[in-house]
Amino acid sequence: VQLQASGGGLVQAGGSLRLSCVASTRGWDDMAWYRQAPGKQRETLGYIGKTGNVDYETSEKGRFIISRDNAKATMYLQMNNLKLEDTGVYYCAAFAQGRGYWGQGTLVTVSS
Repeated sequence: VQLQASGGGLVQAGGSLRLSCVASTRGWDDMAWYRQAPGKQRETLGYIGKTGNVDYETSEKGRFIISRDNAKATMYLQMNNLKLEDTGVYYCAAFAQGRGYWGQGTLVTVSS
């Protein structure tokens, strides 16, 4: 099983990015986004269930939108009005049958 996060890059504050997480197989129960800012612990951004219900675990939920396309085995993170503090490595994970699998992360750098 492989998860590939992509879509990161350098963006100016106030801009937007859409991250993608593609899984090598389908049929996941929950999928999730996390991020780790420089010098900080990894934080959970939110989980999305198979039916598309989202449980946001970040106060940024007004700017961040999690979605998924089960047919494409892909999850998305739309990030709007990016701030300097959004800089970090964004990771995705997928869960099924009590097991979790992690992608390698994609770097987002927000500049002023």
